[in-house]
Amino acid sequence: MKNPEAQQDVSVSQGVRMMFYMMKPNETSFQTPEEVPDYVKKATPFFISFMLLELVISWVCKGKPLSRVDDVLTSLSAGILSRLPSLFFRSIEVTSYIYIWENYRFFSLPWDSPWTWYLTFLGVDFAYYWFHRMAHEVNIIWAGHQVHHSSEDYNLSTALRQSVLQIYTSWIEPSASHMGVPHMCQIFYSPMALFIPPSVYAVHLQFNLLYQFWIHTEIINNLGPLELILNTPSHHRVHHGKNRYCIDKNYGGTLIIWDRIFGTFEAEKERVIYGLTHPINTFDPLRVQVTGKEVLFSSSASQLLKIYTVVQFAVMLAFYEETFSNTAALSQVTLLLRVLFIILTLTSIGFLLDQRPKAAIMETLRCLVILMLYRFGHIKPLVPALSFVFENYTAIIYTDTEKLNCYGMRVNLQHEDSRVWIFIPNSRPHVPTHI
Repeated sequence: MKNPEAQQDVSVSQGVRMMFYMMKPNETSFQTPEEVPDYVKKATPFFISFMLLELVISWVCKGKPLSRVDDVLTSLSAGILSRLPSLFFRSIEVTSYIYIWENYRFFSLPWDSPWTWYLTFLGVDFAYYWFHRMAHEVNIIWAGHQVHHSSEDYNLSTALRQSVLQIYTSWIEPSASHMGVPHMCQIFYSPMALFIPPSVYAVHLQFNLLYQFWIHTEIINNLGPLELILNTPSHHRVHHGKNRYCIDKNYGGTLIIWDRIFGTFEAEKERVIYGLTHPINTFDPLRVQVTGKEVLFSSSASQLLKIYTVVQFAVMLAFYEETFSNTAALSQVTLLLRVLFIILTLTSIGFLLDQRPKAAIMETLRCLVILMLYRFGHIKPLVPALSFVFENYTAIIYTDTEKLNCYGMRVNLQHEDSRVWIFIPNSRPHVPTHI
């Protein structure tokens, strides 16, 4: 039987504590994996709250934010892309772990024992250290992990810049069972499946990830004696640096003791320069997933255009959250179309920030796709009262191209400042508004 408490929202106290790996064994022990809450999904409001708090503190203490709009949007876009596969597939780590547990385990530790809980904490963090180290030292794994290191800023949004591919590059697939079930073995975590229940493993896999969110910041300096044991913002800044002394250092997830034991620890010294040694110089989230000069790369888009992209991203984020919340009620076709629309939106925002030649066409296409999805019932306005906008307006289109066809109307545009045109069916367009 499922634990009725498992799927309830976490309290504010629990939410804050889970971000710092401070939850107690008796409130996070479950008998089956199905009972384990999706803590990462429940952490979304805490991600946003902490990022806003970081922004306020950095503005008060340093007189300016520690982040740039274009870089933050790219990091958040990468994070969203990395979560989309979970709409269709169960977590590959847990699925394969369960297969090994059910077929090859030596013995079973009690799922409700605090000793099992703490042993799993150490086991997951130890396995993460070696996976993270291999992600830097083995090219095929680095191809996925480099996404996380591509930001040239270092703030809480950087923690969310994750790769769609990384989870799959840490696996090997030697064979398949006679029933057609993939026999996949996660080489870094699978030994724990021989004796640690999957439900306990699923809890710590999430907490280990959540802990690493808050250490992506520059507003916290030295934490004193805690620096000896825990992975801290100072230690992780070194890991993200491209200074010579920072390369391939400080791989720990929650604990820094593994780096001290295995010789990969380095303390923070001179100012850290962030990013890849060969910068990608793009804000397109898809190009970030698969790939310059040594200068800080910034978007040449105007401030008002950046505001436009922020607004579009905020609307898309609300749509993304609504999709995850109602996954069970959506058909597979609707789910697939929504995912493709989210990818299209993130790509269009990247095109706009990069000032790519096809940005206007991409954004026009995105606006038309919105109308098509609405017309066929695959999306609905987040605010029902705004349905008339979809019904009475053809599109709101950003463009800086010379000519544009929209629903049979040919509109001649001068290549001047960026403009927003509002088209109304069977009517002449409104006067363009400069942005």
